[in-house]
Amino acid sequence: MSETTITYQVSGMSCGHCEKAITEEVSALDGVTEVKAVAATGLVSVTGAAAPDEAAVRAAVDEAGYELVGRA
Repeated sequence: MSETTITYQVSGMSCGHCEKAITEEVSALDGVTEVKAVAATGLVSVTGAAAPDEAAVRAAVDEAGYELVGRA
């Protein structure tokens, strides 16, 4: 079974704590198998069995205190 990865641009990340907060929130979403947040680029890659629901990812990023700008 292949997985799908979608990369999003997120504003407000500046450190490892930011990366951890976003990773924890987005990882809790159903179907998400891997999250890679990189503060230096502002990019968050989300991998899952199916394409992640963008509204759910946006809500998780918002819950962590950051803003999902859109797909990278």
